[in-house]
Amino acid sequence: MTTDESVSSRPLVYAHRGASAAFAEHTRAAYLQAIADGADGVECDVHLSRDQHVVLLHDANLDRTSDGTGPVADRTLDELRLLDFSSWKGARIPLEYGGKSDQLLTLPELLDILREAGRDIGLAIELKHPSPYLLQLEDRVLEVLESEGWDPATSKVDNISVSFMSFSPDSVKHLLKVVPAEFVCQLVDDVNTEEIREELGLGVITGGALANVMRAAQVEGERILNECEVRLAGPGIDYVREHARTVKRWMDSGRRFRVWTVDSDRDVDLCRELGIHEITSNRPAQVLARLSESRHTVS
Repeated sequence: MTTDESVSSRPLVYAHRGASAAFAEHTRAAYLQAIADGADGVECDVHLSRDQHVVLLHDANLDRTSDGTGPVADRTLDELRLLDFSSWKGARIPLEYGGKSDQLLTLPELLDILREAGRDIGLAIELKHPSPYLLQLEDRVLEVLESEGWDPATSKVDNISVSFMSFSPDSVKHLLKVVPAEFVCQLVDDVNTEEIREELGLGVITGGALANVMRAAQVEGERILNECEVRLAGPGIDYVREHARTVKRWMDSGRRFRVWTVDSDRDVDLCRELGIHEITSNRPAQVLARLSESRHTVS
């Protein structure tokens, strides 16, 4: 079996924020490890700094993943560079993966890393909302990609195949004005008010209000997928379990599925059984090994 045949017979594996089980998420080390692990692609979340640089971070605030505090949008890129984004993980970074000051990445810097992979590789960009810059986030990401040689028709930059994702239906609709539907992914998940409150440290009223907004976005996101306005469906693994009929309907209608976050052997096996096309995982090496085992077992 050739390498191409081997890959086509299994789900593609995207490294969630890089190999983020091994190194701090979104860091240079996490992405270099993902490439070394053989991931078919990598996923990243993006925000805008105060001076409009596209930076790779999941949270709108700095508190969880750095030694800084407050909103990402309040800092310039130079100010963000002064923060430590890796030590909280407690993982020693090999010298070849850079020092602490090298770990924060901008989108162009990630593209440079992926160009050096020496093979074709995917990049899934999640546009994070709510953003203080609203849909200027999408416009700036596309502007940066175009400056790097991105071709909208193929959504490629050199050896990198780019796709775009968001939970925000407004973001998805805005992207569709420029990006072909086959490269746009509507993310969906069930909304849990208590989890939202705990994760964001919100009170009952504020947490409930945000949950209502997110539920409305979920309904609209499901409509976008029902109407086949995008070609990529991005449900969480729990959503896949809880909404089997919906998932089957979308799959039967030709949606390509990218499921997150799949870390356990049980979830990998489920995705394989269902015919899921792409798996997003914090542990790409482990998932690839499991897929290899199940392929040999089936054959």
